Amino acid sequence: MLPWIQLDTAKIPGGGELRLKSRGTEFSIMLGSNELMNSRLSGSEEALATLAMERLADRKRPHVLIGGLGMGFTLRAALAVLPQDARITVAELVPAVVEWAKGPMAEIYAGSLDDARVTVHVGDVGALIKSSKNVFDAILLDVDNGPDGLTREENDSLYSHDGIRKSRTALTRGGVLGVWSQGPDPRFTRRLKDCGYEVEEIPVRAGRTGRGKKHMIWMAKA
Repeated sequence: MLPWIQLDTAKIPGGGELRLKSRGTEFSIMLGSNELMNSRLSGSEEALATLAMERLADRKRPHVLIGGLGMGFTLRAALAVLPQDARITVAELVPAVVEWAKGPMAEIYAGSLDDARVTVHVGDVGALIKSSKNVFDAILLDVDNGPDGLTREENDSLYSHDGIRKSRTALTRGGVLGVWSQGPDPRFTRRLKDCGYEVEEIPVRAGRTGRGKKHMIWMAKA
């Protein structure tokens, strides 16, 4: 078996370090001993986009905010189903992740960052949400391994009652908040309901072929 090769590291604002690794054509982004994403497992990240778009099928000129660029799986899935008049804003906290997308992982991204519908915002998705009112038809969050601040403690605020209310304010009426997680979290489900969302908990397999462990996706309608 081919060995893993570390290609680069990147500091996370506020603390912590990401590591980009490759093994042949496979890529992995690590935070300490935690694998945040792997290029061979994209099914649930793609489902985060497709499930949300199914719930917005009647929207004209939809505007979607994706929190976390990652390996671009959610972005590419959204581009595949959104109309040509749609807009996608991708908020990525770590500038190096954007550079990785244009450099060593460019083949995985398949030109998605060059699509005219896409704008990349290098900065904190939480701050962008906080400054927005009735702007986005969907907010899709995949910035941690679940509804807690794994990559950095500041992300906890995204999943608190206050953060959930701010997301609801940033959404248009009937908009959708989608959140990806490695597994279920009943407390987060309760917080979503407390804040007035209609909530669906949807287990999705990690792999594209319906294999692999089950991840959890919340679809919360404002």
